[in-house]
Amino acid sequence: MTRVAAVGDIHLGPDSRGTLRPAFDTLPDCADVLLLAGDLTRHGTPEEARVVAGEIEDLGVPVVAVLGNHDHHDDHPDEITAILRDAGAHVLEGEATVVTHGGLRIGVAGTKGFGGGFVGRCAGEFGEPVMREFVRYSRHRADGLRTALEELRGRECDVRIALTHFAPVPDTLAGEPLEIYPFLGSYLLAEAIDTAGADLAVHGHAHAGTEHGMTGGGVRVRNVAQPVIERAFHVYSLNPHDPGDGSGATGTRSSEDTDQP
Repeated sequence: MTRVAAVGDIHLGPDSRGTLRPAFDTLPDCADVLLLAGDLTRHGTPEEARVVAGEIEDLGVPVVAVLGNHDHHDDHPDEITAILRDAGAHVLEGEATVVTHGGLRIGVAGTKGFGGGFVGRCAGEFGEPVMREFVRYSRHRADGLRTALEELRGRECDVRIALTHFAPVPDTLAGEPLEIYPFLGSYLLAEAIDTAGADLAVHGHAHAGTEHGMTGGGVRVRNVAQPVIERAFHVYSLNPHDPGDGSGATGTRSSEDTDQP
Protein backbone atom coordinates (compact mmCIF):
# COMPACT_ATOMS: atom_id res chain seq x y z
CA MET A 1 0.00 0.00 0.00
CA THR A 2 1.35 3.40 -1.01
CA ARG A 3 0.27 6.43 1.03
CA VAL A 4 0.17 9.61 -1.01
CA ALA A 5 -0.20 12.96 0.79
CA ALA A 6 -1.30 15.81 -1.45
CA VAL A 7 -2.33 19.45 -1.28
CA GLY A 8 -2.45 22.38 -3.67
CA ASP A 9 -3.27 26.08 -3.59
CA ILE A 10 -1.58 26.77 -0.29
CA HIS A 11 -0.79 30.33 -1.49
CA LEU A 12 1.96 31.07 1.00
CA GLY A 13 3.31 34.57 1.59
CA PRO A 14 5.70 36.26 4.02
CA ASP A 15 3.10 36.15 6.81
CA SER A 16 2.59 32.38 6.35
CA ARG A 17 5.99 31.28 7.60
CA GLY A 18 5.66 28.22 9.85
CA THR A 19 1.93 27.79 9.21
CA LEU A 20 2.10 24.37 7.56
CA ARG A 21 5.34 23.04 9.01
CA PRO A 22 3.81 21.53 12.18
CA ALA A 23 1.40 19.48 10.06
CA PHE A 24 4.05 18.57 7.49
CA ASP A 25 6.31 17.31 10.28
CA THR A 26 3.79 14.48 10.85
CA LEU A 27 4.20 13.18 7.28
CA PRO A 28 6.77 10.44 8.04
CA ASP A 29 4.16 8.81 10.29
CA CYS A 30 1.36 8.73 7.72
CA ALA A 31 2.65 9.12 4.16
CA ASP A 32 5.31 7.96 1.71
CA VAL A 33 5.37 11.09 -0.48
CA LEU A 34 4.03 14.65 -0.48
CA LEU A 35 2.59 16.03 -3.73
CA LEU A 36 2.16 19.79 -4.14
CA ALA A 37 -0.37 20.61 -6.87
CA GLY A 38 0.65 24.17 -7.73
CA ASP A 39 -0.23 27.68 -6.59
CA LEU A 40 2.27 27.35 -3.80
CA THR A 41 2.77 31.13 -3.66
CA ARG A 42 0.41 34.08 -3.86
CA HIS A 43 2.07 36.14 -6.57
CA GLY A 44 4.98 34.03 -7.76
CA THR A 45 7.76 36.01 -6.09
CA PRO A 46 11.08 34.52 -4.99
CA GLU A 47 10.42 35.83 -1.47
CA GLU A 48 7.21 33.78 -1.30
CA ALA A 49 8.97 30.75 -2.78
CA ARG A 50 11.53 30.89 0.03
CA VAL A 51 8.66 30.67 2.53
CA VAL A 52 7.42 27.53 0.75
CA ALA A 53 10.96 26.13 0.78
CA GLY A 54 11.12 26.55 4.55
CA GLU A 55 7.89 24.58 4.98
CA ILE A 56 9.06 21.57 2.92
CA GLU A 57 12.77 21.26 3.61
CA ASP A 58 13.97 18.06 5.34
CA LEU A 59 10.49 16.60 5.85
CA GLY A 60 11.55 12.97 5.97
CA VAL A 61 9.46 12.05 2.91
CA PRO A 62 10.06 12.92 -0.76
CA VAL A 63 8.33 16.07 -2.05
CA VAL A 64 7.16 16.39 -5.66
CA ALA A 65 5.61 19.60 -6.99
CA VAL A 66 4.29 21.39 -10.04
CA LEU A 67 3.85 25.13 -10.33
CA GLY A 68 0.50 26.85 -10.76
CA ASN A 69 -0.70 30.01 -12.45
CA HIS A 70 -0.02 32.09 -9.32
CA ASP A 71 3.55 30.81 -9.31
CA HIS A 72 4.01 32.28 -12.81
CA HIS A 73 2.45 35.68 -12.10
CA ASP A 74 5.68 37.55 -11.28
CA ASP A 75 7.43 36.00 -14.30
CA HIS A 76 10.03 34.16 -12.20
CA PRO A 77 9.02 30.49 -12.59
CA ASP A 78 12.60 29.35 -13.19
CA GLU A 79 13.81 31.07 -10.02
CA ILE A 80 10.92 29.65 -8.01
CA THR A 81 11.69 26.19 -9.37
CA ALA A 82 15.34 26.57 -8.37
CA ILE A 83 14.44 27.68 -4.84
CA LEU A 84 12.12 24.71 -4.34
CA ARG A 85 14.67 22.29 -5.78
CA ASP A 86 17.32 23.65 -3.43
CA ALA A 87 14.91 22.74 -0.61
CA GLY A 88 14.82 19.15 -1.90
CA ALA A 89 11.61 19.17 -3.95
CA HIS A 90 11.30 17.52 -7.35
CA VAL A 91 9.63 20.23 -9.46
CA LEU A 92 8.19 18.88 -12.70
CA GLU A 93 7.04 20.37 -15.98
CA GLY A 94 6.53 17.74 -18.63
CA GLU A 95 8.88 15.48 -16.70
CA ALA A 96 8.79 12.32 -14.62
CA THR A 97 10.55 11.33 -11.44
CA VAL A 98 10.67 8.16 -9.36
CA VAL A 99 11.03 8.70 -5.63
CA THR A 100 11.63 5.97 -3.08
CA HIS A 101 10.45 5.61 0.49
CA GLY A 102 10.22 2.54 2.68
CA GLY A 103 11.12 0.27 -0.21
CA LEU A 104 8.40 1.72 -2.46
CA ARG A 105 9.06 3.20 -5.89
CA ILE A 106 6.57 6.00 -6.58
CA GLY A 107 6.47 7.37 -10.10
CA VAL A 108 5.13 10.89 -10.61
CA ALA A 109 4.63 12.66 -13.94
CA GLY A 110 3.88 16.36 -13.66
CA THR A 111 2.84 19.46 -15.54
CA LYS A 112 1.11 22.69 -14.67
CA GLY A 113 -1.35 22.02 -17.46
CA PHE A 114 -3.59 24.76 -18.80
CA GLY A 115 -7.16 25.60 -19.71
CA GLY A 116 -9.28 25.16 -22.80
CA GLY A 117 -12.37 23.37 -21.52
CA PHE A 118 -13.88 19.96 -21.85
CA VAL A 119 -15.46 17.80 -24.54
CA GLY A 120 -18.42 19.54 -26.13
CA ARG A 121 -17.49 22.95 -24.71
CA CYS A 122 -13.84 23.51 -25.47
CA ALA A 123 -11.63 25.89 -27.37
CA GLY A 124 -10.27 24.82 -30.75
CA GLU A 125 -6.98 25.51 -32.47
CA PHE A 126 -8.65 27.79 -35.04
CA GLY A 127 -9.03 31.47 -35.78
CA GLU A 128 -6.90 34.29 -34.45
CA PRO A 129 -3.22 33.56 -33.70
CA VAL A 130 -3.72 34.27 -29.99
CA MET A 131 -6.52 31.67 -29.78
CA ARG A 132 -4.47 29.10 -31.68
CA GLU A 133 -1.54 29.76 -29.34
CA PHE A 134 -3.80 29.34 -26.28
CA VAL A 135 -4.91 25.88 -27.39
CA ARG A 136 -1.44 24.93 -28.65
CA TYR A 137 0.04 25.80 -25.24
CA SER A 138 -2.54 23.58 -23.51
CA ARG A 139 -1.85 20.75 -25.94
CA HIS A 140 1.90 20.99 -25.37
CA ARG A 141 1.41 20.74 -21.60
CA ALA A 142 -0.78 17.64 -22.06
CA ASP A 143 1.69 16.07 -24.49
CA GLY A 144 4.44 16.54 -21.93
CA LEU A 145 2.35 14.79 -19.29
CA ARG A 146 1.61 11.86 -21.60
CA THR A 147 5.28 11.46 -22.52
CA ALA A 148 6.30 11.58 -18.86
CA LEU A 149 3.73 8.96 -17.85
CA GLU A 150 4.85 6.71 -20.69
CA GLU A 151 8.45 7.05 -19.52
CA LEU A 152 7.42 5.73 -16.09
CA ARG A 153 6.15 2.49 -17.62
CA GLY A 154 9.68 1.20 -17.96
CA ARG A 155 10.94 2.30 -14.56
CA GLU A 156 9.45 -0.44 -12.34
CA CYS A 157 7.19 1.81 -10.27
CA ASP A 158 4.83 0.48 -7.63
CA VAL A 159 2.38 3.25 -8.58
CA ARG A 160 2.21 5.95 -11.26
CA ILE A 161 0.63 9.32 -10.46
CA ALA A 162 -0.26 12.26 -12.72
CA LEU A 163 0.28 15.57 -10.92
CA THR A 164 -1.15 18.77 -12.43
CA HIS A 165 -2.40 22.15 -11.33
CA PHE A 166 -5.20 22.54 -13.86
CA ALA A 167 -8.02 19.98 -13.82
CA PRO A 168 -8.20 17.07 -16.28
CA VAL A 169 -11.94 16.46 -15.82
CA PRO A 170 -15.03 18.58 -15.12
CA ASP A 171 -16.19 16.30 -12.27
CA THR A 172 -13.87 17.96 -9.76
CA LEU A 173 -14.97 21.45 -10.83
CA ALA A 174 -18.53 20.96 -9.59
CA GLY A 175 -19.31 23.98 -7.44
CA GLU A 176 -17.43 26.42 -9.66
CA PRO A 177 -19.39 28.65 -12.07
CA LEU A 178 -19.86 26.86 -15.39
CA GLU A 179 -18.73 29.99 -17.21
CA ILE A 180 -15.15 29.60 -15.94
CA TYR A 181 -14.69 25.86 -16.58
CA PRO A 182 -12.57 26.55 -19.71
CA PHE A 183 -10.11 28.46 -17.52
CA LEU A 184 -9.89 25.72 -14.89
CA GLY A 185 -8.76 22.77 -16.97
CA SER A 186 -8.67 20.84 -20.19
CA TYR A 187 -9.87 17.48 -21.47
CA LEU A 188 -6.46 17.14 -23.15
CA LEU A 189 -4.95 16.32 -19.75
CA ALA A 190 -7.43 13.48 -19.24
CA GLU A 191 -6.70 12.16 -22.73
CA ALA A 192 -3.01 12.10 -21.87
CA ILE A 193 -3.65 10.29 -18.58
CA ASP A 194 -5.94 7.69 -20.16
CA THR A 195 -3.57 7.11 -23.09
CA ALA A 196 -0.48 6.55 -20.96
CA GLY A 197 -2.17 5.16 -17.84
CA ALA A 198 -1.94 6.12 -14.17
CA ASP A 199 -3.13 4.89 -10.79
CA LEU A 200 -4.18 8.35 -9.61
CA ALA A 201 -4.45 11.91 -10.94
CA VAL A 202 -4.09 14.83 -8.54
CA HIS A 203 -4.74 18.51 -9.25
CA GLY A 204 -5.66 21.82 -7.60
CA HIS A 205 -6.76 25.23 -8.96
CA ALA A 206 -10.53 24.85 -8.44
CA HIS A 207 -11.05 26.34 -4.97
CA ALA A 208 -14.83 25.91 -5.04
CA GLY A 209 -14.73 22.52 -6.72
CA THR A 210 -15.25 18.93 -5.57
CA GLU A 211 -12.67 16.43 -4.36
CA HIS A 212 -13.60 13.25 -6.26
CA GLY A 213 -13.75 12.60 -9.99
CA MET A 214 -12.72 10.12 -12.66
CA THR A 215 -11.42 10.19 -16.21
CA GLY A 216 -13.34 8.55 -19.02
CA GLY A 217 -10.81 5.71 -18.89
CA GLY A 218 -11.43 5.06 -15.18
CA VAL A 219 -8.44 6.79 -13.58
CA ARG A 220 -9.33 8.30 -10.21
CA VAL A 221 -8.97 12.09 -10.03
CA ARG A 222 -8.66 14.09 -6.81
CA ASN A 223 -8.91 17.87 -6.44
CA VAL A 224 -6.62 18.63 -3.50
CA ALA A 225 -6.90 22.43 -3.52
CA GLN A 226 -6.64 23.34 0.14
CA PRO A 227 -9.98 25.20 0.18
CA VAL A 228 -11.58 21.93 -1.01
CA ILE A 229 -9.90 19.45 1.34
CA GLU A 230 -9.87 21.98 4.23
CA ARG A 231 -6.71 20.67 5.83
CA ALA A 232 -2.95 20.79 5.45
CA PHE A 233 -2.98 17.71 3.21
CA HIS A 234 -5.02 14.63 2.45
CA VAL A 235 -3.61 11.11 2.31
CA TYR A 236 -4.74 8.58 -0.29
CA SER A 237 -3.90 4.89 0.05
CA LEU A 238 -3.10 3.28 -3.29
CA ASN A 239 -2.87 -0.42 -4.03
CA PRO A 240 -2.32 -0.96 -7.76
CA HIS A 241 -3.64 -4.50 -7.44
CA ASP A 242 -6.89 -3.33 -5.82
CA PRO A 243 -9.69 -2.13 -8.15
CA GLY A 244 -11.35 -0.24 -5.29
CA ASP A 245 -11.82 3.51 -5.34
CA GLY A 246 -8.59 4.22 -3.49
CA SER A 247 -10.11 7.19 -1.76
CA GLY A 248 -9.26 6.10 1.75
CA ALA A 249 -8.00 9.28 3.34
CA THR A 250 -6.84 10.19 6.77
CA GLY A 251 -9.91 12.30 6.94
CA THR A 252 -10.38 12.82 10.64
CA ARG A 253 -9.29 16.22 11.88
CA SER A 254 -6.11 15.49 13.74
CA SER A 255 -2.50 16.55 13.83
CA GLU A 256 -2.35 16.55 10.02
CA ASP A 257 -4.86 19.40 9.80
CA THR A 258 -4.25 23.09 9.90
CA ASP A 259 -6.20 26.22 9.16
CA GLN A 260 -6.01 27.47 5.60
CA PRO A 261 -3.20 30.03 5.28
